[in-house]
Order: sequence, then C-alpha cells, then structure tokens
Amino acid sequence: MASAPSPYHISGWRRLVLAPLGLLVRVWGLTLRFEIPPEERATFERQDQGVAFVLWHNRLFLVAEFYRRYRGGRPVYGLVSASRDGAWLAAFFSFVGMRAVRGSSSRGGREAATALVGVLRDGHDVGITPDGPRGPCYDFKPGALIVTRQARAPILLVGAEFASAWRLRSWDRFYLPKPFSRVRVRCVPVNPPPGEDRDASARAIAARLRELNPDGA
Repeated sequence: MASAPSPYHISGWRRLVLAPLGLLVRVWGLTLRFEIPPEERATFERQDQGVAFVLWHNRLFLVAEFYRRYRGGRPVYGLVSASRDGAWLAAFFSFVGMRAVRGSSSRGGREAATALVGVLRDGHDVGITPDGPRGPCYDFKPGALIVTRQARAPILLVGAEFASAWRLRSWDRFYLPKPFSRVRVRCVPVNPPPGEDRDASARAIAARLRELNPDGA
C-alpha cells in the first residue's frame, strides 16, 4: 500500500504574515469573560492524563484561550489537512499556542488517526471537531470514538453559549465572540461502555453535545 503524501508546509515570509493575526487572536481572547460551573472547571483543569476534548467546529475560536486559562498552557493537538490550505492553518495554530497533526479523511486519514492515538497515549490532549472540516454542521462523525477507544482515553465534551457574537457565512456559521463579551462554557465527561455499539455511542454523545450548545439542538 502506498504511503500518504507528505504534508505541505509553509516557511519564511508566509509564516511572518500570519504573526499579526495570531497576536490579534491572543489579545482578543484575553478580553473574553468566561463563565464555567465550578465542578466543570475542576474537570477541565485535571491534568493526570491526556484527554480528547470534543467540540463543534464553529466553536474553534475559543480553544487556544480556554486552554491557556484552564489547562495551564498545556499543548493541545488538532487534526489539520495535509493540503496547502492546511499548511497555513497549521502555521496559524503555532502562533496561537496549538499544535497540528497533519492528515485528513481523504489524504492520510489512517496515519493521522494513528498519530492522534499516539498523542493521547503520550499523555497529551487532542481537540476533535466531529462535524469538521466540511460538515454538515452538527453532524457527528465517529472519528472521535475510534481514536479515544484505541487510546483508552477519556472524552470531555465542550460547549459554549455566547452572549454576543458575530457569525460568519461559512458552512458551520462560525462564531466570533465580540471583544469583552461573556461566554458560558460547559465541560462534561462522557464514558461510553467499551462494548457498546459504536453508532449507538456516537448518537448518544452527539445528542449530549447538542444539549451543551443551545443552537445545536
């Protein structure tokens, strides 16, 4: 079997043009006022093992900032396409404090899933958007379950409700919380039984994730 193509990378001036955007996102995040129930915050802050944080794609703007606040700057890894477009996103991740595992469902998907399993087994965190990267919006794909079952890692569902935000005209209606606005964050563990049917588990987790994000019901 032929190996997956090597991921594209960018360097030099191409990386430099992303630096101001990365700084803007960091400063923007600092202005947000997060509200999270105390017991869920305690769950978020536990760092005794690597966990898979599962959230909808349109909440991705928040990831770097709530990791900085509640995970002590601990790195989080996300799956990014091996394409040229993915190279730009991977470079941007590096400026906002995130790390990329390169691959996709169409190019290098198996290798990327294996890499995510390895990240979890090494004790690091991963962020998974089960409806990404192209949707449909709020359509839960089973990749999160496949990775976490192989790694024997816990799943934490992340929800966010915005007091004030702009929404982009993208396939997922991406949220941009307005500076200095309030964001209500939820963080709930789910532990599907090991022998439970994968599709049934995925449906149950998807329903719970929609409950944590009011517009996703």
